[in-house]
Amino acid sequence: MAVAGLYRRILPSPPAIEFASAEGKQLFSEALESGTMEGFFKLIAYFQTQSEPAYCGLASLSMVLNALSIDPGRKWKGPWRWFDESMLDCCQPLDKVKEEGITFGKVACLAYCSGAKVTAFHANQSSLNDFRDHLIRCTSSEDCHLITSYHRKLFKQTGSGHFSPIGGYHAGRDMALILDVARFKYPPHWVPVALLWEAMKTIDEASGYHRGFMLISKRQSAPLLYTLSCRDESWVSTAKYLTEDVPLLLKSNRLHSVSDVVSLILERFPENAGDFIKWIAEVRMKEEDKNSSILSEEEKARLSVKEEVLQQVHETKLFNFVSDWLSSCCANAKSFRDRDSLPEIASSVCCQGAAVLSGGLGDNKGLCCRSTCVKHLNGIGQMPVKVVSGTVISGSTEQKVDMLVPLSFPLSIKSGSCCSSASDNCFAVHPGSKDILTVLLLALPSDTWKGIQNEELLTQVLDLVSTENLPDILHAEVWHLREQLSFLGRCKDDEHVGANCKKYEQKKKHSSCSVTIMFIMAHKPNNGKVDLDASM
Repeated sequence: MAVAGLYRRILPSPPAIEFASAEGKQLFSEALESGTMEGFFKLIAYFQTQSEPAYCGLASLSMVLNALSIDPGRKWKGPWRWFDESMLDCCQPLDKVKEEGITFGKVACLAYCSGAKVTAFHANQSSLNDFRDHLIRCTSSEDCHLITSYHRKLFKQTGSGHFSPIGGYHAGRDMALILDVARFKYPPHWVPVALLWEAMKTIDEASGYHRGFMLISKRQSAPLLYTLSCRDESWVSTAKYLTEDVPLLLKSNRLHSVSDVVSLILERFPENAGDFIKWIAEVRMKEEDKNSSILSEEEKARLSVKEEVLQQVHETKLFNFVSDWLSSCCANAKSFRDRDSLPEIASSVCCQGAAVLSGGLGDNKGLCCRSTCVKHLNGIGQMPVKVVSGTVISGSTEQKVDMLVPLSFPLSIKSGSCCSSASDNCFAVHPGSKDILTVLLLALPSDTWKGIQNEELLTQVLDLVSTENLPDILHAEVWHLREQLSFLGRCKDDEHVGANCKKYEQKKKHSSCSVTIMFIMAHKPNNGKVDLDASM
C-alpha cells in the first residue's frame, strides 16, 4: 500500500517550545547571557539532518565529532577528512543500523573508537540532579557536548527512541535545547529538563536497558595503528576472557617461565579472538588521484607513523616470546597465522569494497573481485610502500581500489645492504598476528599479572609488559588500547558505560582477517526497514 508523503509535523507545544518562536528566541537570548549556550555555536555550525530514519544516533555523533574538531584520520570524499554517518560503521554495519537502529551502548562505543573521550550514563545509573549538573557543565563549555537518548512519547511527539545533541540550557526555566537531527520531522526545541529526564528513564526494548546520556569531549591522542573492535559478536567472550579469566588462570596455575605465561594465555584464547584487535588500514579509490602510483605527503606521513609503531612493537622483548609461541605447534596458532597473508587480506579488501559499492556492507551477492595483487609504490625516502590492489565488479561497474600497507624493515634493508628496495624477496613484515597479539598483551591492565605465584617470574613478566620504558608513540598506542579494553569491559558487564553493547546479535559477514578497513568512498545505504525513529 502506498504511503502518503509527509512534510514535517507540528511540534506539540506544550511541553516543547520551538527554538525559532518568539518565546524560543527569548529563552536563547537569556541563556546566552547567562553563559549556558557556549557549545551551541560549534554544534550549530555542524548541524546535520539524519540521512536515514534510523540514523539519529549516527547523525548526532558525527555532528558532535565535527564540532569537537576531531580528525578522522582518513578521507571522506575526494581529499576531505570529515565525519559523516557513512564513516561510523566500525562497531555495527550500516545496513544493520538502517534496519534496526542502534543502541545507546553502540553509540558510546562508536564515539570512543572515533577518537572521543566518552562518559556515558544509563538513567538508572544517575539522577536528575546529576544530569542537570552535567548539562550545565557541558553547555557552559565549547569542549564538551552532551547527546541524549530518550523516548519521544513523553513530549507528545510521534515516534519512539531517539538520539539528539543538547545545544543549550536555560537555568531560570530549567529547560534544555534539543537540536533534533530529524529536522525533516521536528525543528530544534526547548523542553523541560525534568521531562527530558523522564524520557531518558524509559527502557529501550531492543536492549532491555534504560536510555541515558553521554558526555563527549576530545581526547589528547587517537589510535594510530591498532584498535579494539566490538563489531564481531565474539568480542563479548574475548573481553571477558582478557579482563576476568586471564587473572584467574595466572593465579591458579603453577608457572615457571615467561614462555609458560604466554602459552597459557594465548592457547586458551576464545575462538575468533583475533577479530577483537585489528590494525587500521587505509583504502583509497584510484580515481581520486590522477596519478595513483605516487603517494601524497599526507599519506606518506600517516604510513610513516604507522610503520614507526610497528617497528617499535617488533623491538619489544615480549614480541620474541609471542613469535616463538606462534611458531610452535600450538592448537590455536593456525587461526592466527591464517590472518597474516597479504593475498588473504587483499581478497577481504576487495570483497568489502564490492559490498560498499553495491550500497551496503553486508551483502556480497552478485558481486565479484578480480586482479588482486600486491605491488610497490614510491615510498618514504628510499623505502618502497607496499600496496594491495584489486578490482571490484558490481554489475557493469568496475572500481579499482588500493590498500596502503605499513611495513617493518630490518636494519640491513633500511641501510641499503640488502636487495633492491622494490624486490618482493626483501624481508619485510606488515601488521600480523605476532605484533597484534604482542600489543594486546601489553595493553592488559597491570594488575592482570599479580596472581603469578613465582616472585622471580612475576618480576620478569612485569618487566616485559611495563609501559614505562616504551617509546612515546607506542606508549600512547598501548594506553589507548588499555583504556579501550577497560571501556569495553564495562560495556560487557553493564557496570557503567554502554551496557547495551552486549545485546547486539549481528553476524560477521566478511572474511576474517585482522584488519579494520577504512574506505575512502561514499557509502550508499540500501532501502530497508527502520527502527529507532521509525514512527513518522
